[in-house]
Amino acid sequence: MKVEYEFQPSFTLMTAHLGPGESVKVEPGAMVAQSSDLSISTGRATKGGVMKGLFKAVLGGESFFVNTFTAGPSGGWISMAPSTPGDIRTFDLNQGENLFLQGGAYMASTPNVETDTKFQGAKSLFTKEGSFFLRAFSRNGSGQVFYTAYGAIKEIEITPDSPIVVDNGHLVAYSEGVNYVVDKSGGWKTTILGGEGLILRFSGTGKIWIQSRNLESLASTLIPFMGSN
Repeated sequence: MKVEYEFQPSFTLMTAHLGPGESVKVEPGAMVAQSSDLSISTGRATKGGVMKGLFKAVLGGESFFVNTFTAGPSGGWISMAPSTPGDIRTFDLNQGENLFLQGGAYMASTPNVETDTKFQGAKSLFTKEGSFFLRAFSRNGSGQVFYTAYGAIKEIEITPDSPIVVDNGHLVAYSEGVNYVVDKSGGWKTTILGGEGLILRFSGTGKIWIQSRNLESLASTLIPFMGSN
């Protein structure tokens, strides 16, 4: 489908132009505007039963339901935006390929893209990214995933000769072939008092995507200004 981006990267609005009979799956609440001839249906976001869907919703940070918008005989369009100010990107997903997303990063996809949750292991229990990442994949041909972030998104290439460090809370997504470990930003004094806390050390071969802002840091900044109620 043809996709148009406006107002990047701070307040990105994405418009998907659909051909006759073409569909797009969209997270509830992401639709901003649409042409009048689009039909909408609501179903479970995850195949495999109710419990699997609830597991994904609770632990993966995504909705239990997903809306599917389908164009009529003349085609149509739908504009979408994330719940927080930030960017939207497209990932072209090949059949059999996996893309791993932090909770809340998934916004929409082509109908053939499926999602489930992947446990990140005990290492993830100490990170702000969460213990479960959302896994997007396709068993039937190539597809597209549209993902969001709080702030601008930057793509970084990872190779065996160029591992990198990411501040905890800034990771948006990563591709297959990339691994990470949780580590201290320095000694215990630096980790506790230096403001950086834990970090993620990435290695392997692939790509990662980071966001320029951290929602938890914003919340921590605003809390002192809120009333006791």
